[in-house]
Amino acid sequence: MDKLDSLLDDIRAFVRERDWEQFHDPKNLAMAVASEAGELCAELRWVPSADADAWCRDPARRERVADEVADVLITTLMLADRAGLDVAAVVRAKLAKNRAKYPAERVRGRAG
Repeated sequence: MDKLDSLLDDIRAFVRERDWEQFHDPKNLAMAVASEAGELCAELRWVPSADADAWCRDPARRERVADEVADVLITTLMLADRAGLDVAAVVRAKLAKNRAKYPAERVRGRAG
């Protein structure tokens, strides 16, 4: 079993122990991903871009950012699982699309 499968098993067990599957339809999970992403954004709101790396390395801030990143990932993994998506496969497929859309030789060093 790979690490992602083990992680999904842990998440499924956590949800099952609380009888929360009934609330985790794809629509609710998608909204939860957006909500959790908003909480992550709130942690960095108003931090100047030049200071963001150092800000995230501060131990107290790092823990809050880590918690929000974990919440985003947990809900995203729950949504993918509920939708029957193979996370590794869809990420690799999207990377392939992005490689074609944004060839390194054309976009290297450019923000957009």
